[in-house]
Amino acid sequence: MAVEAKDKKSIMKKILLYTLLVGVALFMIGPFIWLLATALKSPGENIFQYPPTLLPENPTLMNFVRVMDTFPFWRYLFNSAVVAVMTVFLNVLFCSLAAYPLARMKFKGRNLIFILVLSTMMIPFQLLMIPVYVISLELGLQNTYLGMVLPHITTAFGVFLMRQAFITIPYELDESARMDGANAFQIWRKILMPLVKPSMVTLALFTFVSAWGDFLWPLIIVSDQSMYTLPLGLNMLSGTFTSDWRLIAAGAIISMLPIIIIFLALQRFFISGAMKGAVKG
Repeated sequence: MAVEAKDKKSIMKKILLYTLLVGVALFMIGPFIWLLATALKSPGENIFQYPPTLLPENPTLMNFVRVMDTFPFWRYLFNSAVVAVMTVFLNVLFCSLAAYPLARMKFKGRNLIFILVLSTMMIPFQLLMIPVYVISLELGLQNTYLGMVLPHITTAFGVFLMRQAFITIPYELDESARMDGANAFQIWRKILMPLVKPSMVTLALFTFVSAWGDFLWPLIIVSDQSMYTLPLGLNMLSGTFTSDWRLIAAGAIISMLPIIIIFLALQRFFISGAMKGAVKG
């Protein structure tokens, strides 16, 4: 009887746990479902009716076609792709280079430098926006891809994540490589980087999502509409007095597809990299 009562209690806990998880999942994907439903509604349907309806009466894909014809969608998509790819490459490169000495080399003040790097995470970008903008203007980076990439080239989070990944690798590999004549750069490139691929993919994914959805900095540094990214282009769909929310929803869905596809493709690396980043300080 005691065993049966224990089994029932365990089953009830699992039911409550899964019910809670399903509820949280529905709460998280609810806005996305509403956005998709809005994008699929025909012009005759009221998207603000109460109670709201998630199933369109006459589903249509014309909103996705119209949004591509309303503004230079493919140009903005190309700009977003270039900015995101450049940001990911440079961020992973510089963050891993900065993390290598903090994790693998012993020198005076190493921990202090790492603490100072982490402390920059408490400074909001809005405080740095004006000096970074002035520097960008002085360098002639306005209306350029490099200008949009500049603030995201390296981040304290990226340095932290790569440092944690490097720490988990045995130091004996460094010593063996030095005995074979390898220098510090060769150890970083040929030994450590291949061993931290999960963390590297995790950092790349976080950086890609941040760069792809960035709105504030491109809005400041870009004045030429031909250099607009997708977030800026979608903002143009919102008029002063009226807005076609079906087109805005369709554009938002299209802009999210690359993030969803990349995340699904790199999911297994992302999970293992996130777990590795929580190991050892």
